[in-house]
Amino acid sequence: MRDDSVIDEQGYRPNVGIVVANAAGQLLWARRIGQNAWQFPQGGIHAGETPEEALYRELHEEVGLLPDQVRMVASTKGWLRYRLPGRYRRSNQTGNPCIGQKQRWFLLQLTAEDDAVVLDRVQPQEFEDWRWVSYWYPLSQVIVFKREVYRRALKELLPALDRLSRDVA
Repeated sequence: MRDDSVIDEQGYRPNVGIVVANAAGQLLWARRIGQNAWQFPQGGIHAGETPEEALYRELHEEVGLLPDQVRMVASTKGWLRYRLPGRYRRSNQTGNPCIGQKQRWFLLQLTAEDDAVVLDRVQPQEFEDWRWVSYWYPLSQVIVFKREVYRRALKELLPALDRLSRDVA
C-alpha cells in the first residue's frame, strides 16, 4: 500500500469516506480481510490529489467500481474528524504523527448491476465480503471510535438520499 499521505498541522490525515447506495436506499457495507470489522470504503487523500480524485481512486481500489458505474449524489460540506486510539496511531513517511482522520464523505448511487462490485480488482485487496444494509445499520456495527463521524456523515447525507428516493419513485 502506498503511503504518501499528508498529515495536517493538527495531526489529522485527510481522508474520504464513501457511502454507496442502491436504488432501494440500502448501503454497501464491507468486511475487512481477516477481520470481523465492517465499514464503508474509505481511504487517504494523497499529496496533490483532490478529495474527488481520491474518492474515485479509492472506490476502484476497494470495491472495483469505476466513475461511470456510480452517480455523485452529495458530499459533506466540511471535514468530519475522529481521533485514533493510541494503538492505531502511526506516522507518515516524513515522521509526522497521525492522531486521527479528517474526512470528506460522499454519497454515491450505484448505477451498474450489483456484480460490478468486485473486491479483488486491485491488490492488495482490502475487503473480503460485502452486503447491502439498511441506512442506519452501520452505526451499531462500526468500530466505536468511528461511530460519531458515521452518525454525523449519515445525518448530513440523508436529505440527499431522501430526494434521490423521491426522484426514483
